[in-house]
Amino acid sequence: MKIYLDNAATTKMSKTAINAMLPYMDNVYGNPSSLHSVGQAASEALAAARKQIAECIGTLPEEITFTSGGSEADNQAIISAARIGQRNGKRHIISTAFEHHAVLHTLHKLEKEGFEITLLDVHENGIVLPEQVAAAIRGDTCLVTVMYANNEIGTVQPIDAIGKVCRANNVLFHTDAVQAAGQLHINVKEQNIDMLSLSAHKFHGPKGIGVLYARKGIPLMPLIEGGAQERGRRAGTENIPAIMSMAAALQESCAHIDENAGRLCVLRDQLIDGLSQIPHSILNGDAAARLPGNVNFCFEGIEGESLLLLLDDKGICASSGSACTSGSLDPSHVLLAIGRVHDVAHGSLRLTLSNENTEEQVAYTIRAVKETVAYLRSLSPVWRDLIDGNREFIIQ
Repeated sequence: MKIYLDNAATTKMSKTAINAMLPYMDNVYGNPSSLHSVGQAASEALAAARKQIAECIGTLPEEITFTSGGSEADNQAIISAARIGQRNGKRHIISTAFEHHAVLHTLHKLEKEGFEITLLDVHENGIVLPEQVAAAIRGDTCLVTVMYANNEIGTVQPIDAIGKVCRANNVLFHTDAVQAAGQLHINVKEQNIDMLSLSAHKFHGPKGIGVLYARKGIPLMPLIEGGAQERGRRAGTENIPAIMSMAAALQESCAHIDENAGRLCVLRDQLIDGLSQIPHSILNGDAAARLPGNVNFCFEGIEGESLLLLLDDKGICASSGSACTSGSLDPSHVLLAIGRVHDVAHGSLRLTLSNENTEEQVAYTIRAVKETVAYLRSLSPVWRDLIDGNREFIIQ
């Protein structure tokens, strides 16, 4: 039995997404910037996909820019807002301590250029409060960037309320919605979102393609020079097959959000209930305000990497956190941000579901994790010290 529970890292392409891509790899293969009929057929397809994606998030086609994925979209949004602020004498940016590294590394780069960065503390439940954002805004604040849903612990932020705070203070608001798109209802106009990033491979579309939404009137700074594509916002011939596939995948996901969420929440809660029975374990992030398919636990006395390898031997594909930092020996910055100490953060496990998962798979996974944690603890000198009373348990 092979059980894939790493959908936060990437999802399997849906049949809808694959079928949407194929005609544009064969019949409609033109460059959309070409004036001849083959090129114009590609241009018409590009316009249709832009409209399709815009409708899914409640905006206009001209406010959609295609990128290579969420990381590029995050970079472009933040750097563009920083340059707008710089021109107006505003060099202060607000974010959170548990953002994706595509955001944090960009902010660090701007800090070296003289921007002042405020990273808001995250509560133990993995939620940032709008009151924190309001208190941090200053006269020279040019941007607030808060992720829609955390990529590791799955907690969903109060985006509507944060958007209201930013709009009331005339501060640009960007949200990294890579994990939320296709899983949660998004309407950028109603939620006062000025810029939003998403990535196709998180909602059963292809890798290497994403979107940056930017409200009309916000000048985007191109990160790639060399052509007038995307209305001068991003040079380079558009990847029509991937774009068409992304549009189809997002439309399909958005059409079934409530149905899919209902089913995934049942499986998610079964996983949480089962893993909570393991002694000295703890759920990371709020139990309710989280993505439908996200489960993230810490188990005291073990190393997460060993847990992942042994689970893989049992046919379970999981992760200990973000795939972008899987090669790092450091504990998750997300878990540290919510107050987990290093020893506990090292023993983390992230299981993320899709609609292909079943109750049978969830039951098997619970048994496998229980057995594997018990086995690893039996080998651990740290666990022996805890049991013998030579150390105090951190997770009660």
